[in-house]
Amino acid sequence: MSTEQHAIQVRGIKVQVVRKAIKNLHLGVYPPNGRVRVAAPLAISNQAVRLAVIGKLGWIDRQRAKFQRQPRMSKRELVSGESHYFLGRRFRLRVTEQVGSAGQGMRLSRSYLELVVRADSAVAHRERLLNDWYRARLREVAFPLIQQWQAKLGVQVAAWGIKKMRTKWGACNAAARRLWLNLELVKSPPECIEYIIVHELVHFRFRHHDERFRSVMETYLPGWRNRREHLNTIPLADVARPR
Repeated sequence: MSTEQHAIQVRGIKVQVVRKAIKNLHLGVYPPNGRVRVAAPLAISNQAVRLAVIGKLGWIDRQRAKFQRQPRMSKRELVSGESHYFLGRRFRLRVTEQVGSAGQGMRLSRSYLELVVRADSAVAHRERLLNDWYRARLREVAFPLIQQWQAKLGVQVAAWGIKKMRTKWGACNAAARRLWLNLELVKSPPECIEYIIVHELVHFRFRHHDERFRSVMETYLPGWRNRREHLNTIPLADVARPR
């Protein structure tokens, strides 16, 4: 599908306009800072887009205010006593320093995460160990959910992976049958991880968030909107928050 992108200003708000070969205009406001994006049919003029945005200014302001009110975490330094999240629970970090590199890594207990590292290890190295552990745990949770839901929805995933994304919880390429999950999802409850997986797999069938998309979501995952809202209550990481 061919696309054209540019930006316009509407009463002090920057609006990203993406023109596609679609029938209807779609307006969205995205975390972390309330980025406004319009997907518009190729034939619609900038003035028509501008009027559509003006008509939704009240809703846009409410959405942006909600994102600004979300709690935000300070930058993590990977030292003992910090709070870190895993599957919707908050854990205290316990850093155990040792001589030598053998046995470095993460361990999970009931109330804390233990990071075993060399005494002289840099923050970047500690972060890498934590992210490697997060990635493995997210893969353990996501794999059975993907297997389950591709069967329920009648779709087939050719490949899937985990990576850091700045603006999305998940992404897919329906034509190639690829699915990507944001590593940050591992910090959310399992039901939220499930929601994102279902959301992206439904996009294998329907590209846009139209009535058909919403109908399938409601049929197969009632209460999906509550799961989406819960994702927006989780404290923001120091990096940009995905949608």
